Amino acid sequence: MTMNPELAKLGISLLVPSVQELAKKPLKEVPPRYVHDEDSPIISHSNPLPQVPVIDMQKLSSQQELEKLHYACKEWGFFQLINHGVRTSLVEKVKMEIQEFFNLPMEEKKKLCKNQMK
Repeated sequence: MTMNPELAKLGISLLVPSVQELAKKPLKEVPPRYVHDEDSPIISHSNPLPQVPVIDMQKLSSQQELEKLHYACKEWGFFQLINHGVRTSLVEKVKMEIQEFFNLPMEEKKKLCKNQMK
């Protein structure tokens, strides 16, 4: 079974320079990706921000929790999973590894990229 090439592209993140990479070189102008239109809505602190959906893995056999999971996937695309049984020490180690990856220079990140982007 062959995958639609357009669907295959969905798994690739845009390769954009991080703020750390941008700060290493003098810039004549801010890259357009980082410029926001003046007409963009102002975020007000008086309105509460929506909360990331929280899914309880121990309750996934209930219809209510399954509906929450469906909503989280469909409307948000992600969720926080609790009561999953993964040790806190492992979760913290993974967070540390992720932070170390994002702190790498762009050239090092490119070397680790599954689909080599140029």
